[in-house]
Amino acid sequence: MVSVKELENFKDYGRVVSISNGVIEAYVTIDVGPRIIRYGYVGEQNIMNDNRSDFPPAAKPGYKEYFGEDKSWENFGGHRIWLSPESYPETYYPDCNRVSYEVLSDGAVFTPPAEKNNNVIKQLEVRMDKDDANMQLTMRVKNVSDKSKKFAIWGLTVSAKGGTLIIPMNTNDTGLLPNRIMSVWPYTDLSDDRIYFGKKYVTVKQSEVSPSPIKLGFDLNCGTVYYCLNGDIFCKSYSTSHPCGEYPDGGCSFETYTCETFTEVESLGELKTVKPNETVELTERWELIKKPCEVDFKNDGSIDNMLSKI
Repeated sequence: MVSVKELENFKDYGRVVSISNGVIEAYVTIDVGPRIIRYGYVGEQNIMNDNRSDFPPAAKPGYKEYFGEDKSWENFGGHRIWLSPESYPETYYPDCNRVSYEVLSDGAVFTPPAEKNNNVIKQLEVRMDKDDANMQLTMRVKNVSDKSKKFAIWGLTVSAKGGTLIIPMNTNDTGLLPNRIMSVWPYTDLSDDRIYFGKKYVTVKQSEVSPSPIKLGFDLNCGTVYYCLNGDIFCKSYSTSHPCGEYPDGGCSFETYTCETFTEVESLGELKTVKPNETVELTERWELIKKPCEVDFKNDGSIDNMLSKI
């Protein structure tokens, strides 16, 4: 049975809604955000980064002119909903207001106030399986302006430091044509030892000793990635429409960003022209799995062996 209850305070985030089936638990912030600020086995490690001090408020030139003198951007950590393509300052909405929520039989729906100037309403629905380590996230965005907007829903999961991300490569046979796309951001050094390029997998290791951030994007046909943190494997999956769908950033449905304090595990929906009062959505499936064996994250065979056991 899934239990949903409000907790008065979690760390320095204020009130949260706890959703648990006795196997796993998720906390969603309601004084800010919303953010899924905790996801893990009951009483065990948190897959999310929940260290708010890692994300001090910031506002570059032009921010206060757009959102107001008293506004600044704060990442908060955890999982959030953004829109792609990224733009400044629009993307960095100061979501510091209280969030309303509706309790469901197996979770809850969280709806923050409409975003002023951006003219969208975001909504996060979290539903949990009754007796296993799985849950589903549906991210919705409604265009409440009087003009059409073109965007993709972007689900960013800011994960705790110390893990390694496994990204399966496309395997479709395209003959003489390429079968995968990779986007690389300007500050990324592809010779960085944190990145492993194999035939079947790319892995990215989070490290506190990071000379510069890494950001990569992929047209991930399988729509499934794995973030391995100590003894847990966080599996995130979503549906894709490659190669027919139009995706941001050169055709990417998956992106990752890592620095000295976290790794982002990011899904992207298709780029859509969204009419006034129209709503689009993107669903992710989250699963927690205990790591079944030791693994060499720079060896395709070793990764294959581990994934075959889960």
